[in-house]
Amino acid sequence: MPIYIVSIVIQVAFVVHILKTGRNTTWIWIVVLIPVAGSIAYFIVELLPGLMDSRSGRKIQRNIGEAINPNKNMNEAQFNYTVSDSIENSIQLANECLNKGMFEDAKQLCVKCLRGVHEHDPYVMHCLARAEFGLRNFSEVKSVLEMLIAHNPEFKNADAHLLYARSLEELNEQKAALHEYEALEGYYPGPEATYRYGKLLKSVGENDKANEMFEKIIHRSKISGRHYNSLHKEWIALAQKENSGWN
Repeated sequence: MPIYIVSIVIQVAFVVHILKTGRNTTWIWIVVLIPVAGSIAYFIVELLPGLMDSRSGRKIQRNIGEAINPNKNMNEAQFNYTVSDSIENSIQLANECLNKGMFEDAKQLCVKCLRGVHEHDPYVMHCLARAEFGLRNFSEVKSVLEMLIAHNPEFKNADAHLLYARSLEELNEQKAALHEYEALEGYYPGPEATYRYGKLLKSVGENDKANEMFEKIIHRSKISGRHYNSLHKEWIALAQKENSGWN
């Protein structure tokens, strides 16, 4: 497509956007009379701040930041921990270690925090469970999470619940894992729990119910917006792959 046609399409789109969103109509003259510079100016001044303040925008900012300086968050966490090895700074560093796959380091930081009044802190225990899972200590994951809920019955965390179900599956406690996945499937934000439930159902021969889970993910993706599909594209693609084998 010739560049001038692209320019016209952008101009028209911006003019429509200006009118629909009630922005200052002076922008219309700027966009129309100086097409390239005007369109760039409108995007930077009016659109970019809103995009950057959205969840998607913040994700883009974070990805750009990580691409430019992949160790920025880790360096900040290490500095804060050096200044003060408080619970907050220790867990911040432990989470960065988890992001980097440094599971043993994360575990040691969590263990250090589980003392005194923080002996059964649910957030520290969840962090420890994640580290143990990364180390493939699935029995420890199960033990830590069961202790967490025993001491913090009001604690509700979908990711901790999913971690518990996955640890049961890794320990070949299939019946218990199916029970947890079934509960998760009803409230977990996103399709991961539903997909994992479907895969386990398939592995134990409950093929019809498994396919029902995969179809549920695909249906949800079809009626959801671009953001949902972008955010969960991995699980949607896996469900589609599983579903294609039935057709």
